Amino acid sequence: MPVLNVIELNIVLTIIGAFILGFGVISVIIKNRWLLGEALPAMLLGIILGPLAAKFIDSSRWGSAEPGQVSEITLGITRVVIGVQLVIAGFQLPAKYQKLRWKEMLMLMIPVMTIMWLCSTLCMMATIPKVTLLATLVMAACITCTDPVLSQAVAKGPFSDKFVARDLREIISSEAGANDGFGFPFLLLATYLMRAQTPAAPTLVARAGEEVMRHGGGVGQAIGKWFLETWLYFVLMSIAIGALVGYAAGKGLKFALERKWVDSESYVLYPTALGLFLLGVCGMLGTDDLLACFTAGSVLNWDGEYMRETLERHDEVNSSVDVLLNFGGFMYLGTVIPWSEFHQPDTTGITVPRLIALGFLILVFRRIPAIFIMYKFMPNVVKNWKEALFMGYFGPIGIGAAFYVEHTRHLYPKLADADEEMGDLLKAIGPTVYFLVLFSIVIHGLSIPALNVVYSWYGVQPIQDDAMLFERKSIRAPTPVNAEVGDEYTFIAYNRFSRPVFDDVELPTFERTVSMGHRSMSRVSMGRRSMSRISLSRAPTISRQPTISRVPSPNRDRDEKDDPANFLGTSSFLSSVDKAPEVEIPLTPAPGYGRPIETPGTGRPTTIKYAL
Repeated sequence: MPVLNVIELNIVLTIIGAFILGFGVISVIIKNRWLLGEALPAMLLGIILGPLAAKFIDSSRWGSAEPGQVSEITLGITRVVIGVQLVIAGFQLPAKYQKLRWKEMLMLMIPVMTIMWLCSTLCMMATIPKVTLLATLVMAACITCTDPVLSQAVAKGPFSDKFVARDLREIISSEAGANDGFGFPFLLLATYLMRAQTPAAPTLVARAGEEVMRHGGGVGQAIGKWFLETWLYFVLMSIAIGALVGYAAGKGLKFALERKWVDSESYVLYPTALGLFLLGVCGMLGTDDLLACFTAGSVLNWDGEYMRETLERHDEVNSSVDVLLNFGGFMYLGTVIPWSEFHQPDTTGITVPRLIALGFLILVFRRIPAIFIMYKFMPNVVKNWKEALFMGYFGPIGIGAAFYVEHTRHLYPKLADADEEMGDLLKAIGPTVYFLVLFSIVIHGLSIPALNVVYSWYGVQPIQDDAMLFERKSIRAPTPVNAEVGDEYTFIAYNRFSRPVFDDVELPTFERTVSMGHRSMSRVSMGRRSMSRISLSRAPTISRQPTISRVPSPNRDRDEKDDPANFLGTSSFLSSVDKAPEVEIPLTPAPGYGRPIETPGTGRPTTIKYAL
């Protein structure tokens, strides 16, 4: 007979599904007009439906409802959300990006992160009264990294498509991907220094086969252990594992592609599978799985071929996986915020006013000074103080900080077994870091719409460089931000993030010739490299009927019979606007590199770098 089965799983599935359905029907309004993204709405819904209010989602009731399971669940969810997205972030960078920008990345990983760590420590010491210096260094390490999920939204979101230069966007994305793994040296240095102090009692507590109480030995022993275990095993081994797996995965995929063994679904799901594999392997080995995931993604696209192929296949799967992980991850994050611990004046001295003051101090002093000190050493990616201010301000704290908090709990004993210093640390780290996560998601989430209003008020024009032509999949597809309708089949977008290679002359295009009244375009392929020009006039309205004739080249390889670059023929379009004449351009064989391409039409010339 029918019975109600109101279990936790059914409740969670219902809520997530309903949220995605509701968000989806107005997603263009939320993301492209209001510029809010997924993180803030998802977290607010988690707060409303979590233990604080409706109590529909409560991870303490999941499964067997064992005491302390919330920390384990949070650690697992944040690992998966971050790890998979770091692989995606890695392969979406241009080919050999880490090699070409190694100086900038070195600046951001060592001096900038060190300054951020120390500045965060000073801010916490000024506002959290009953926590020692070493304990403050541990807490500051949890928020030193820029959040990889929120930073990707900043680097690749609609606002950046309009107003942020591509070089700056790429370095923000790359830094966020790498520094989330590089936060461990700061965390473990403070941890080893705290453990190296002489214990008041010789008792040691073991957790997961590791001693987590004080064992003495002094600073020298702590530094030696930190160098060997953290840098050699935890960091360098993770980079090696990620590079090896990414290289092997890329080679295996190319081998299969040449034999046409891989369908489109499996191809575009490759980064997700790679991330899950590395999370499992590195988790078993006890190394830095986040750094390994980002390294593997970067190596997977080392020659640009993976990104090139995903663009040609019009990949929407990875962005969909990205959005789904954001929905679930940030909604869950909203349910585990420790509201009751935000006011504990008798133990750690934490109060809500102190946390608010800490939030603004972190916003101003955590990252902006570090970027302003170092940005002149990175002139290729941060060209002026305005870009430095943008990069310094938008260093959000998010789901990555929650991961570090839960990982830190595993480095110390249970609260009942801890001494006074470690006990104060364990009491303070949760409310302090989670409040900063909440503060950052709200402030940074609302800063983008506010900045967009300011730019509109002052008439700041969108960036109109690096035009990209891509296929319009449906007549009902909305026009992307900072883009315009090319015709009923295409969009012309500017300043897009994704490009498969670093050097623009290597960007792939297909051969196409279009002439339509006030708009004309000529595109010529050069082997696997292409150049294109487009002229845009004041009147973008187009009405045309295409007529295309092509004669296949006798030199065509049978395996490349669908490649338009191997065709000879003509293509013409007649416009009905202002009695524009018909223009016919022969599709000749590819010219040599650097040969100028003449294009008909008038208006401001814009180079289309690549097309889909």
